[in-house]
Amino acid sequence: MSNTHASSARSGTSGDAWEKAARAGYAVSGLLHIVLGVLIARIAFGSGQEADQSSALSSISENAFGGVVLWFAVAAFVALGTWQAADALRGSDKSDRVKSAAKAVLYVALAFTAGSVAMGSGGGSNGDSQAQGFAGTLMEAPAGRALVGAVGLGIIAGAAFHVYKGWTQKFREDLRPTPGSELSTAVTAAGTVGYIAKGIALGVVGVLFAFAAVTADPDKAQGIDGAVESLLGAPAGQLIVVLVGVGFAAYGLYSFARARYARM
Repeated sequence: MSNTHASSARSGTSGDAWEKAARAGYAVSGLLHIVLGVLIARIAFGSGQEADQSSALSSISENAFGGVVLWFAVAAFVALGTWQAADALRGSDKSDRVKSAAKAVLYVALAFTAGSVAMGSGGGSNGDSQAQGFAGTLMEAPAGRALVGAVGLGIIAGAAFHVYKGWTQKFREDLRPTPGSELSTAVTAAGTVGYIAKGIALGVVGVLFAFAAVTADPDKAQGIDGAVESLLGAPAGQLIVVLVGVGFAAYGLYSFARARYARM
């Protein structure tokens, strides 16, 4: 966790329960990434499926006890989102507070999507439609193309950080092994591959947003699904997409380890 004060503020029985629920959020995120990785890999072989969070959650809902899993996901993501929000409010370092706030929004949004799928609404529009709608809304504002371009550059910067974090294994700083234990080679390998794969996919999303800004065409903006389709059209695209899918699944496995070892 980013600071001692916030940790102490959550100590005690209720804090322990909250922490366990928040850690469960990482585990659910792991499951989501594994399913998403499978969907991405299937696209390489012409499955025609979409690869986004709503599709992954819908796939989970189709299995036995899928509804129970989804409502558990809602509770876990809300717990993790509010935990991150508490970090954002109580943190002493400005950059850490901004990152925690962004994560809080992400996990609360995932909770909303999981709840929508659980109630049978399908989670709303897919990732590509959401990206196009967002880009279109920005373009209607003054200096809209510049704003869309700035979003694209921001996503590219985040993607580069993911690759850097995976390549240098800085993600290990987010983990704290239990006394008497060490992080296994498998956890380190999963984190390395997972962060790099997510970085590649996000990088393509950022490039597509930047291309939308250059062409003044919001329909050029895409989410993860569109990014995967773009990779499929590249040389050796089928192999690249399969590797990205494997990487997302690896990130999912890393997230299971994070549920246990994360610094909270």
